[in-house]
Amino acid sequence: MLQERLEAFGAVLIEGPKWTGKTTTAEQHAKSVIKLQDPDMRNEYLETAATMPSLLLKGKQPRLIDEWQDVPMIWDAVRTAVDKSGGKPGQYILTGSNTVDKDEILHTGTGRITRMKMYPMSLWESQDSSGEVSLRELFNNPDYDIDGATGKLSMTELIRVACRGGWPATLQLNRNASLLVARDYVDSVCDYDISSIDKKQRNPKIARQIIRSYARNISTLAKKTNILADVTASGDISISMDTFDDYIHALERLFVIKDIDAWCPAIRSKTAIRSSPKRCFTDPSIAVAAMGVDADALEMQLKTFGFIFEQMCVRDLRAYTLDFNSHISYYRDRYGLEADFVLHLSDGRYALIECKLGSHEIEEGASHLLELKHLIQEHNNTERQVPLREPDLLIIITGGKMAYTRKDDVKVIPLSCLRD
Repeated sequence: MLQERLEAFGAVLIEGPKWTGKTTTAEQHAKSVIKLQDPDMRNEYLETAATMPSLLLKGKQPRLIDEWQDVPMIWDAVRTAVDKSGGKPGQYILTGSNTVDKDEILHTGTGRITRMKMYPMSLWESQDSSGEVSLRELFNNPDYDIDGATGKLSMTELIRVACRGGWPATLQLNRNASLLVARDYVDSVCDYDISSIDKKQRNPKIARQIIRSYARNISTLAKKTNILADVTASGDISISMDTFDDYIHALERLFVIKDIDAWCPAIRSKTAIRSSPKRCFTDPSIAVAAMGVDADALEMQLKTFGFIFEQMCVRDLRAYTLDFNSHISYYRDRYGLEADFVLHLSDGRYALIECKLGSHEIEEGASHLLELKHLIQEHNNTERQVPLREPDLLIIITGGKMAYTRKDDVKVIPLSCLRD
């Protein structure tokens, strides 16, 4: 993806959570590198940027500018350099672990700088999925046969990889050590990143409690007022809603929190369809670390793990569809009808998806998907001038080990056999 974008645009911005391998990936394509967080050179870089930021762009191209957000004026310098070159592609790669407020840059960079997201690794990327079922083929090939494809992971192993997370560094560690990475990630976010992102001092204790409360509400439609009440329930913390929103915004800019918006098709009245965001992290291990549980504890708490499993599903779906220009939403109404995820591709195709950890829940998930499809068909029968596209796929992602297609055409697919 990076190579393709370098061939089409003057500069590429790789953004996403820290520790996902953005710099390592960029270094494999760059011919020169400047790391703005280098402690030996940082002060000189800052002084140069304040005087003439274009000097930092000198070097063999593609030139990597790592953690560019520390010197926001670099953005406009890159945009100007690309313009002066006549839009020559493949000049610069920028990486960053947090977003920059729009008022810190003068121009969007549209047409010159393209954005590329990089998330924690999916099970396929960490070699924990057999990869026998391709999401791309499911959409593109009506005759694609998934029957008999098998996943790699048992329930115990699935819990372990959820606790470990999709952090590249964990692949070099033994089992026990790998489980410590997510805890250190949460500590780093709370103790340092939450304040350094915009040089605004924030309380690590409050940040940690907000993440913990968010973890207790993952994969739900919990209202902000309820999460805030949970944060302040102990009496040790007292914050306003404005302060709470400030912390949440910082965590979103750090790519720690990434909620899922509601899908609101015109098949029910607006008051019937839930519109609150579904609470999500970018990686399931963040929730596990924040809750202070481990793999052994989750084996005894499969209901809790069901919510964490859903987080792992959405992380992998994002990874498998990055080059589809996709986005993910959810559907839920006050009648109990739901689809955990609606995976939308840029060309209008979409899949309704339910995440069911155990096989005994598959029938319920299938009935939800089929009823939702039926509602869309009913709408189209009465609203012929503005029909809704019917879903291209109905999928149940499970924690089991065998993939198959039901007689009603619902695809049952273990997460540990899925790939892009």
